[in-house]
Amino acid sequence: MSIWPEQFPLFPDRATAIARDIDAIYFFGLGVATVFSLLIAGLIVFFAVRYRRTSPDEVGQREQAPAWLELVWSIIPLGILLFMFAWGAQVFFDARRAPADAVEYYVTGKQWMWKFQHPSGNREINELHVPVGVPIKLIMTSEDVIHSFWVPEFRVKMDVLPGRYTDLWFEVDKVGVYRLFCNEYCGVEHSLMGGRVIAMEPADYEEWLGSGQPQTTLTKSGEQLFEEKTCNTCHLGRSFALGPSLNDIFGTEVTFADGSTAIVDENYLRESILDPRARLVQGYQALMPTFQGQVDEEELVLLIDYIKSLSEGTGASSTGN
Repeated sequence: MSIWPEQFPLFPDRATAIARDIDAIYFFGLGVATVFSLLIAGLIVFFAVRYRRTSPDEVGQREQAPAWLELVWSIIPLGILLFMFAWGAQVFFDARRAPADAVEYYVTGKQWMWKFQHPSGNREINELHVPVGVPIKLIMTSEDVIHSFWVPEFRVKMDVLPGRYTDLWFEVDKVGVYRLFCNEYCGVEHSLMGGRVIAMEPADYEEWLGSGQPQTTLTKSGEQLFEEKTCNTCHLGRSFALGPSLNDIFGTEVTFADGSTAIVDENYLRESILDPRARLVQGYQALMPTFQGQVDEEELVLLIDYIKSLSEGTGASSTGN
């Protein structure tokens, strides 16, 4: 029995609002290309027949198109392309900018599985339960090679890279189970690296969260790890502290000893934990030891989530805390 119609439909279902926007611009572009292709092909056939050479003595003569005709066939396609560019840019920005109230989940790709951490502390492998009608932001990294997170029904895809964080967001508007694929060749069992996104009604999702073992939220676990690693001994937020204060630091701009600046985001926090001497904050010495090899990807997530919770309005772990 063929698996094509069931697992790989030509046009997957649409389960998010952005999927409808992406499909609309795709089919519009396809329609424009079809119309112009048929128009040009038809004119080629028409002119080939209408102005064909009927005798060896016939000699063609130079024709000069009127200026209005040249303007028409230049301005109309230009206008269509500019419209498509503006429309596509708007859809792109909407697809890449998560709403401020999006709930953050952490994803780790590993040969050959997907590991998910809910803000409530629940963990899953190759399955991700989410509520419908809630913006979900995935903050993703890889433990080994490049992977790519792709759910066809959501029309979203993002590479998952080792050594840094990437993100994507979606808001599912239909209850259902959706196939998750790795869309980047990642090794001999790449084709087996799949999973499911299970979209549930918010009440059912809350019931599912509570049906497992009692969980400690990401933020609480991060706070405990922060203290276990004695990070709180230097980042006290006082004038005599050996390290900069972490209160309200996320999303702000910091200045380094060489005069350069950077915005504090997940990737900056990751670098500061694993390679603290790479960029020294102005006014502080290179005293912090590296935690490279001392914390894994999941523990990095805990530390980063806790640091983000020290800043108001970041949206970090906005559910389950």
